[in-house]
Amino acid sequence: MTTNMNPSDLPARILIVEDDPGMRTLLQRTLQGDGFRVRSVGSGDEMWDALSTAPVDLLILDVMLPGASGIDLCRAIRGGQGTSHPDELPLSQTPIIMVSARGEERDRVHGLDIGADDYVAKPFGQRELLARVRAVLRRGVTPQSPDRTRRETIRFAGWTLDLRRRELTDPSGAAVDISGAEHDLLASFLDNPQRVIARDRLLELSRTRLGDVSDRSIDVLVSRLRRKLGNDADSLIRTVRGLGYIFVAEVERV
Repeated sequence: MTTNMNPSDLPARILIVEDDPGMRTLLQRTLQGDGFRVRSVGSGDEMWDALSTAPVDLLILDVMLPGASGIDLCRAIRGGQGTSHPDELPLSQTPIIMVSARGEERDRVHGLDIGADDYVAKPFGQRELLARVRAVLRRGVTPQSPDRTRRETIRFAGWTLDLRRRELTDPSGAAVDISGAEHDLLASFLDNPQRVIARDRLLELSRTRLGDVSDRSIDVLVSRLRRKLGNDADSLIRTVRGLGYIFVAEVERV
């Protein structure tokens, strides 16, 4: 007797991009040992080839790669390069964890600033890596997850956020590409309009995928979101010195 498994019940699909064979093997064994479906490649070119053959739920990018660096690849993905598979989360919104031997704050901030969802410094423990992977995936959205079936739209100052599709549209009707972490942050603001939200509370509300929780982390994420909102940013999200942030526009749910 054959049992058809719902795709939502299958383990998450992870693609590792790491040029060091030993580290690549370690990462793959660690993740497979926790039940994930894992593929691994050694360069950016191989990553694009792998993504063209099958979708993934999470990318783990080493920063120092031959040819295009992990920073370059992350920036390209967030910029909308690469094609998405039918009925899958857009590649530009795929969660990304960056891995690097450089763990200084400025390196972590730079990785987060270009759109990574988390940044892990080498050396790291296997349990730490798994915890970060699970935390990122908890905020990911697949076509089969409950969030995809919601038909809820939020409008503010001419903008529209479609929670079901995780799509942001500007007042002219043009789509604005946002990462998963940026979407979660914006949704948290929209759930709490005209209220001052402290940085730590904002992190808690959005359940953001930034593993290195700090005021600096949330400031980077807010800065990223403001850039996506363009000229409207200052009239939508205001900084309350010493306290946090406030979303000032009126919000309408459809």
